[in-house]
Amino acid sequence: MADRLAKAQYFEASYRVRTGDVDQEMRVRLDGAARYLQDIANDNIEATDFHDSDPFWIVRRTVIDVIEPITWPATVTLQRWCGALSTRWTNMRVRITAEHETNRFNPEMRPPGLIETQAFWINVNDQGMPSRITDEAFDMLAEMTDEHRLRWKTMHPTPLPDDDGTDRVHVLRSTDFDPFKHLNNAAYWEAVEDELIDHPDLVDRRHRAIIEYLRPVTPGAQMTLRRRRVGDELLMWLIVDDQVAATVSVTAAA
Repeated sequence: MADRLAKAQYFEASYRVRTGDVDQEMRVRLDGAARYLQDIANDNIEATDFHDSDPFWIVRRTVIDVIEPITWPATVTLQRWCGALSTRWTNMRVRITAEHETNRFNPEMRPPGLIETQAFWINVNDQGMPSRITDEAFDMLAEMTDEHRLRWKTMHPTPLPDDDGTDRVHVLRSTDFDPFKHLNNAAYWEAVEDELIDHPDLVDRRHRAIIEYLRPVTPGAQMTLRRRRVGDELLMWLIVDDQVAATVSVTAAA
């Protein structure tokens, strides 16, 4: 991912890693990282004058590069800035670092954690339709990056494969949905973590996880997972009402 420009301002926040964020190996899960990204996005908007003029944003894609795992106990520090933008959407970069601590449950010293992320955010109006970013917000974001003609291009061109009889149901809970009756972004990653239990070799080393959100998932929906392992890559299709709601890839570094 492109690094932050020397001139770019950024928003910074710190959060404690909690046991609810980590897996059985004390590694911060992908859904835990996604919740940090949501928290800093909300805090960032609240800290600007644009929580009234540009309050509604939806995520189209999130890329998470786990370079050095973050584990419990630790405090994570997040830095957020704009990596690219156009008049209706932005690529927001977030760097997550962690200085690890020790306790009786995890007494070994670990190297500092590092996760680099990038999310494609679309500015929408109160009806959920893509909307122009206000001039004031655009000017502020544009100062952080030299790329002002951002375009959408999928990173998951692989089509949905035929059902080979191995699809499985992923049960959605009422607590997975937000106040707008949409499946919370982090809840999609919980389905991915369920699958990664069978692919520990993908997350035991540096890896990249990508999710592209294609259709909203609303309460009462039935979700089915279709997945394929190809070498060092796990591909997943999250299917609702016979349509792909999201695509996922988790790829281990060579």
